[in-house]
This record gives sequence, C-alpha cells and structure tokens, in this order.
Amino acid sequence: MSEFITNKDNLPPEITDLLVEARKVSENAYNNYSGFFVGAAVRTSSGKVYTGTNMENASFGVSICAEPGAILSANANGDFNIEAIAIVGGFKDGKDQQPATPCGRCRQFIYEASQVSGKNIAVFCSNLTFSKTLVTSIEELLPFAFVLNKD
Repeated sequence: MSEFITNKDNLPPEITDLLVEARKVSENAYNNYSGFFVGAAVRTSSGKVYTGTNMENASFGVSICAEPGAILSANANGDFNIEAIAIVGGFKDGKDQQPATPCGRCRQFIYEASQVSGKNIAVFCSNLTFSKTLVTSIEELLPFAFVLNKD
C-alpha cells in the first residue's frame, strides 16, 4: 500500500539515503527551459546506487527524464537487478511542493526494469525538502502496464 509521509524525520534511513542521492544529482539538472530540478537514484540488489538527472532540450520531445538516466546507468554497469528508485524534484524557490512523481513514459520504463529484475520496484517520490514523500511501488503507480506478449 502506498503511504504519504509528511515528516522527513519519519522516513526510514534506507529511504532517506536514496532520496539524498537523488537530491544531490538533481543539482546537475540541465533545466534551462523549466527551471525544474529532478534527480533519480536506483538501488540494486548488490547495494550499489546509480543516479541520473533531467536534461531538457529546446526540442522538448527529446528531453530526458532523470529516471531513465539512473536506470540506464545501472544497466550500463551490468548491475540491472533494481530493487528501489527514488525521485526528487521541484523548483528551487518552491516551498512545500508536492512530491515529484514519474511521468507516464518513466512509469513504463521503471515497470520494464521491474520485469528484468523480477521485483515490484519500490518507488520513493519526494520534493526537494523531503517534506512530502510518497512511498509506493511501480505496480501501484502503473497498475495496468503495457506488456509485449510474444505468445
């Protein structure tokens, strides 16, 4: 079941640690058009953490979200058994914003990674201050995911 945590002191350390990594990498966002900072961090079964951030483009359709960046980093390192992903985002001057959640494309991307790892990937979504954090899973975020059935 999804849980909404509004006190960062109530976050378990393993969630906080992953959120901190996502927030750190959000500082590297290339967001000249929106000014919206997003960072993502995935943790694999090996315990390693891989990160990614958003990179906007004048041709908005070719912009890259943070979540695929983190997932592809794990895959590029041959460590694709993803157990959890943290997404942190917001505007620098925003106070008490809603958690940044994956767009539809990224939800499908995370779902595909869950099929590779054989795990219902835990998803932690937060704002930049961790004042609002959604703790959920990819199956809850995308209950009727598209699956290419080769049968």
